Amino acid sequence: MAVFDPLPLGQRIPGGPHSVSCSLPTMRAVRGYEEKDPEVMRALSSGYPRFVVHPFARRLTEHLVSSDPGLRGRGLWLTPSGRAAARLAEHLGPGSGARLFRSEGLEGVSHPGSADLAARAKTYLQNTGGFLSSRQAEDQLVRLGLLAVAQTESLFPGDAEACVRADLRGAMPAAADADLFLAPCGMNAMWAAFRAAAGLQAARGRPVWLQLGWLYLDTIAILQRFTGATGNHIHVRDPLDLEAIARLLTDHPERIAGVIAEVPTNPLIQTPDLPALGELCRRHGAALIVDPSIASIHNVDVLPHADLVVSSLTKYSAREGDLTAGVVAVNPAGRDAAALRAAVPRELEPVYPRDLSRLAAQIGGTRDTLERIHANTARVASFLRSHPAIAEVRWALQPGCAGNFERIAHRPGATGGVITFTLRRKGGLEPFYDRLRLPKGPSFGMTTTLICPFMYLAHYDLVTTPSGLAELAASGVDPDLLRLCCGTEPAEEIVGALNEALEAVT
Repeated sequence: MAVFDPLPLGQRIPGGPHSVSCSLPTMRAVRGYEEKDPEVMRALSSGYPRFVVHPFARRLTEHLVSSDPGLRGRGLWLTPSGRAAARLAEHLGPGSGARLFRSEGLEGVSHPGSADLAARAKTYLQNTGGFLSSRQAEDQLVRLGLLAVAQTESLFPGDAEACVRADLRGAMPAAADADLFLAPCGMNAMWAAFRAAAGLQAARGRPVWLQLGWLYLDTIAILQRFTGATGNHIHVRDPLDLEAIARLLTDHPERIAGVIAEVPTNPLIQTPDLPALGELCRRHGAALIVDPSIASIHNVDVLPHADLVVSSLTKYSAREGDLTAGVVAVNPAGRDAAALRAAVPRELEPVYPRDLSRLAAQIGGTRDTLERIHANTARVASFLRSHPAIAEVRWALQPGCAGNFERIAHRPGATGGVITFTLRRKGGLEPFYDRLRLPKGPSFGMTTTLICPFMYLAHYDLVTTPSGLAELAASGVDPDLLRLCCGTEPAEEIVGALNEALEAVT
């Protein structure tokens, strides 16, 4: 099975210096990564960009600190813009000793050498998508003579932004260029959409936000940390329960600011009745923010039902797995369209030009790549559903959600590549995962198949504590759930690797 030769711990996936994933080949490695085991951390050459500071950015930061006596003994975080730096300093607080940093085109924040301040800064930048691009760091290292040259890669030779926008208009034909806003990553797009909508709604006396189902961890974090009072964040555990959503909207008249929904959700792959949800939100004056990253904006038609659509272009559009990007789309027919068009860009960070050129070089092949992924996904899902060692399989066309998904799908079978599943045997996760020869690491939506024990990587604090396990159980999330995203390799190779590993738990 040469397609899936085992990858050593820490190897970049797919392999270049800007890869967004890295190999965590065993459950011991996963736990070591989460617990910051020195042996595991030494082996990591990089990691998912919003969780692991890229080696280029680390090297650049170390150089700046060592070159400036005023930075000795202080932490330094580089950001994409002065605006991001100012907001980070504000977040750390006036008593933190945080200072704005500016030097030869670089912006950031320095603070006293405190582990607590460093953790707070890193978490804020992770939640808001505010880290410096690895390509910008690389170019700075070349400028400073610390790297000989930047890596050679295929870049779009023309107007990269126009190329990307043309592709996005094809995916969301209701949107004009004026409705589309690019972001350096999907999380920064979500942050900007939330901030823009929340600002408008707060001015109307509407502070309360609904979380629809179990969402991606940093989206949950935004709602938990940036909605103000505790009661301003309400978690609706079942995203399919329109009656519960309607009751909340009725019981809190003129208090609900908006609803954030993933279509489908990550990782339970649940698709709510989006047309009905959109109509319900419009009737009650609530903003609806929809994130279709799991399936891709190329597969589902969501903009007509939402006020704002947020999507990670790291997934599927950047199919080679070597950059992050995102988009916010404003529904031009929405009641707040004009105000949102003005507010969203004030919250976004700029996309580094070389990242944009790299995205433009890849994005034109998204549809062809997705067709290959869709064929593989249907075959792999069928295999998993029929295997006696598998307890539950979730994907876009799972029972209970298939009708809702098909109602918004651009075409039959356009499902995206994500499948999540659980094993029937208690304690089977480790032997299965350790034996599996598929690439194992974070992220999804690239030509390379990827699998990970998602809850261990996204919510290690929950899978390792009684209170956390109770929270997962209340939301119907199995802590041992595995998230698989099919790539473009031969389907029989993916199925063969899964079948081989399932022998360990059958």
